[in-house]
Amino acid sequence: MKKAGLGIAVVLALVLLGGFVLNQLGDVAKAARVGDCARISGSADNPKYQALDCASEQATVKIAKILQWNEDKCPTGGMDYSTYTGESTLCLMPNFVEGACYGQDPDSGITKVDCSTKDSVKVGKVLSGKADRAACGDARAAVFPEPAVTFCLERGDRQQ
Repeated sequence: MKKAGLGIAVVLALVLLGGFVLNQLGDVAKAARVGDCARISGSADNPKYQALDCASEQATVKIAKILQWNEDKCPTGGMDYSTYTGESTLCLMPNFVEGACYGQDPDSGITKVDCSTKDSVKVGKVLSGKADRAACGDARAAVFPEPAVTFCLERGDRQQ
């Protein structure tokens, strides 16, 4: 389990901590609402925000909170939120689907992949309304306090 935990930790670190600190949000912030989903692609110098239905295969992030200029930080007490900044800052969390697998994508940071893909991460459980690492037992937990969501993660590419 240690190797699986390490692989999952590396993927999460790359996706969430190295994620999207992007500029030029512009009019997106005016239309964006908490709970909306999107795909963010492109480089930090030229990001592209594409609002999508949360059920879309390409909707990889969900807006957890929208910060105004007088607020400077996304919620704390769990995983770090990715951010997308312009007139406002969007605190983003993954739009993970239970049972799906995810991997790295150089254009968007994270994408759905086949579970046999090397170093993929499988979402074993999505616990909405709960921010509790212990709820995942031995599985790796990705906890977001606002809105409260716990993702229980395991290695997607391990042999069954």
